[in-house]
Amino acid sequence: MRGRKNPFPGVRPNRVKGRIYWKFEAGDFRCNIPGPYGSPAFLAAYEAALQGAKVPTSTAAPDTVAWLIEQYLSSLKFKNLSDSRKRSIRGELDWLRDRAGDLPFARIEVKHVEALMGKKTGPAAANTVKKNLSMLFNFAAKKLGYSGPNPARFAEHMKTNPDGYHTWTDAEVDRFLARHGPGSKARLVLLLALNTGMARQDLCGVGWQHIATREGRDRIAYRRGKTSVAADLPILPELAEELDKLPKDRLLLITQDKRPIGYKPETLGNWFRDRCKEAGVPGSLHGLRKAGATRLADAGASEWEVASYLAHTDTKEAATYTKKANRSKLADSGFAKLGNMSNSVTKLDRKAVKPDE
Repeated sequence: MRGRKNPFPGVRPNRVKGRIYWKFEAGDFRCNIPGPYGSPAFLAAYEAALQGAKVPTSTAAPDTVAWLIEQYLSSLKFKNLSDSRKRSIRGELDWLRDRAGDLPFARIEVKHVEALMGKKTGPAAANTVKKNLSMLFNFAAKKLGYSGPNPARFAEHMKTNPDGYHTWTDAEVDRFLARHGPGSKARLVLLLALNTGMARQDLCGVGWQHIATREGRDRIAYRRGKTSVAADLPILPELAEELDKLPKDRLLLITQDKRPIGYKPETLGNWFRDRCKEAGVPGSLHGLRKAGATRLADAGASEWEVASYLAHTDTKEAATYTKKANRSKLADSGFAKLGNMSNSVTKLDRKAVKPDE
C-alpha cells in the first residue's frame, strides 16, 4: 500500500512469522480483519469495524449462501429492522440456509432460484424466497464488493391473489358478534382489531396503560411494533362497552384462559382462527385491519387518515383503499347521470312474475 492512498482507513498490515494479517484501529477500538485483502469477508468485517462492532466468527464456508446470510444477520441493515421483522426474516433465512447454505452464492443462477421457489407451497411463499435472495444479492453488492449478477431479479414471479388476505364484510362481522356475545374474549379481540387496526403483536401487548381520557374523550394510543409509527385513536362506543367489562387491575387487555399471561402473536392468531370457525366466517386478524381501513375509505376518509389508522409511514397502502372506494362512488355518480335510462328491477329479477302469468 506504500505510495498509494489506503482505501480502507484504519486498516494496517500485521506481519506474524512471515504471514500478513490485517488489523483495524480507530481510537480505543481494535479488531482483526479477516483476509484476503478486499475480499467479501474483509469488507464485511471492515463495515462492522467502522461502526465499532466485531463480525462474529462464521461457522459457514466463505462465500457460501450460509456465509452471506450470516453477514447480513450481523449487519446494521438487519439490526435496524423492527423486532417482529427480525423474527420473521430470520425464520425465512433459516429455511434458505437449510436448503442451499453450502452453495457458493456467486455461482447461483436463475434456474437455481426458481428451483428453490418450487420447494415452497403456494405462490406467496415462493415469491418470498425470490425476494429474500434478491435482498441478499443486493446486500452483497452494496456491502461486500460483489460485482456479479442478481439471479433472483430475473426469476419468474408467481401470480398471487391481488387482494391478499380476505377482507371481512359487515355481514361476517355481525355473524361473529352474534356467535361470541358481550363479555367474551373473542368479541373483545375482534372489536380491538377492527377499531384500532392493531396487528397481532400489538394486540398481544396492549393494556390499560395505552388508554387515557383526553379532552373529554377516551382514546387508545400505541406505537406499532412493525413500523414504530405512533397511533392515537378515539375509542368507539362498541369497543368502550367491552373494555368496561374488563378488570382495571389487569395489565394486559388480552390474556390466556388458564393463566393471566399474554399470548405470542402466532398463538393469538391461531386461537382467533378457531373462534372464526366457530362463527362460520373465513376471517383472520389481518383481514380485520383491512376491513377497518375499507370502512374508513368508504366513509370518505383521506389517504393520510387511513394511514394513521394503519400506523403506516406513508400512504402507499392506504391509497389502495381510497382508490377502490372512490371507483365505486364514481361509478354510482356516473350512472346517476343517465337519469331514466336505468332498467327497472323487475326486468332483471329472474324470479319476478310476468304480467301475463
